[in-house]
Amino acid sequence: MNPALSTISIPPAPAPIGLIAGAGGLPLLVARGLKHQGRPVYAVGFAGQYEKELPPLCDRFRRVGLLRLGQWARSLHRMGVTHAIMVGGVDKAKLMHDPFRLVRQIPDVRTLVVWHTTLRHDRRSPALLRAVADELATRGVTLIDSTHAITEHLAGPGVLTKRAPTKEQQADIDFAWPILLSAAKLGVGQAIAVREKDVIAVEASEGTNAMIRRAGGLCSRHGWTLLKGAGPEHDRRADVPTICPETIRALAETGAGCAALEANGVIIIDKAETLALADKLGVAIVGVDPGA
Repeated sequence: MNPALSTISIPPAPAPIGLIAGAGGLPLLVARGLKHQGRPVYAVGFAGQYEKELPPLCDRFRRVGLLRLGQWARSLHRMGVTHAIMVGGVDKAKLMHDPFRLVRQIPDVRTLVVWHTTLRHDRRSPALLRAVADELATRGVTLIDSTHAITEHLAGPGVLTKRAPTKEQQADIDFAWPILLSAAKLGVGQAIAVREKDVIAVEASEGTNAMIRRAGGLCSRHGWTLLKGAGPEHDRRADVPTICPETIRALAETGAGCAALEANGVIIIDKAETLALADKLGVAIVGVDPGA
């Protein structure tokens, strides 16, 4: 775990945990996990982004602007939140088709200050996370490990499906795992595709599923392997690698035969469904020790 998280003391239930929610199913998973812990969930959701199923799962909910960092902080502070989880993505299609985007996406003063002092010099994900965490801290809100309430949904070690990697796929995993960790440490991406010890594709800003499609187009032979993870020192307050049923479908459609996931470092959304689909489509899933 990243050293920044090891010193954070999280109050026990029934103390509430805040939720800063973007798009996708991950915020729903976290909200349910917090409720299962017996905690009230006080959430802020990005306007035009969060799933409609989220507000009913929360004890308190407020819609906020994506670029209004000061509004997030004030809203959570007024709810009495001292610790919060930030998960979910930004759906660019939803953003572009929002008829109120010109109003909702006007940055507030705090966002402009953070941009001027920090992000205009460094817009990489770690810098963005630090800036958000620092701004929330000024309101007494501490960001915590985004997997805190969903540890059972993380990939475990060993073979997770009925089908194990072939001898060739295991050799590819052994060969490419250090390359994946090096790429992740450099901030390049969280996934790579490999076939016969040849790296076919490396994830960049397009996301894993788009990279999978690209790898399938580059690899003329089926049976290639996806490796996904961020390394043991990754800051899990945001941007934890995930896979879901859509990932499995993309792998099967593009000829991949195996996915190697960082054990305890990759979230499997809809875990039972995802693994059952992998079995059905013949894709082996294996959890790899991040230090391997």
